[in-house]
Amino acid sequence: MSPIAVFFGGILILLAVIAAVLSARPSALAITLRFGFPVAVAGIGAVLTFIGRAGIGIPLLAFALALYQRARSTSRATRQPGGHSHVRSAALEMELDLDTGEMNGLVLAGSFEGRELDHLDEAELMQLHVELARDSESLGLLEAYLDRRAPDWRASFDMDEDAGLGASPGSGAMTQKEAYEVLGLGAGASETEIREAHRRLMKRMHPDAGGSAFLAGRINEAKAVLLSRHD
Repeated sequence: MSPIAVFFGGILILLAVIAAVLSARPSALAITLRFGFPVAVAGIGAVLTFIGRAGIGIPLLAFALALYQRARSTSRATRQPGGHSHVRSAALEMELDLDTGEMNGLVLAGSFEGRELDHLDEAELMQLHVELARDSESLGLLEAYLDRRAPDWRASFDMDEDAGLGASPGSGAMTQKEAYEVLGLGAGASETEIREAHRRLMKRMHPDAGGSAFLAGRINEAKAVLLSRHD
């Protein structure tokens, strides 16, 4: 194969990568850029090795492998678009979509065990609220969900003034695994990534912005837990 053919082969590979980038959705653009370049370099290295230019092709393949491994490592640590924040209590497991701000939850105990909050009607949600009156952590999660689904729910709900008295304490100190889930990050995230995830979530959850004081507290706790390992 002539050097001209090698050149045009490399151009075709690069054009394929560029076409993939241009046709990708914005949410997939970062992933395409991160992995596309190593693939293009590997393609050129493979062509050069195949035609007998191993002195150039093999170093290019090694370089492409290093770039790919670095991209994979970054991908594990950084939240990808479409990621979710997870907060779990004794009776609820809540999920917040980090891109849309939509919230849903799975009931883990009680009359509605195994059902999603989105599938409960208003009367069922109010019954669940009563059932969780002595579980302060689960109650806080449910109220955060209700505040987003039906902001005026408190006005139509005859609150028992004694609700929550004698409530059980939270689930204890947050673990690093739980903190990563709350912030929607992978294990090994950098300090910069932790602070950015915290900032992004607080924009949605801060009480001053109409969010939940309970969830804002959990987000702050997750940040403190993860940053403590960088001290």
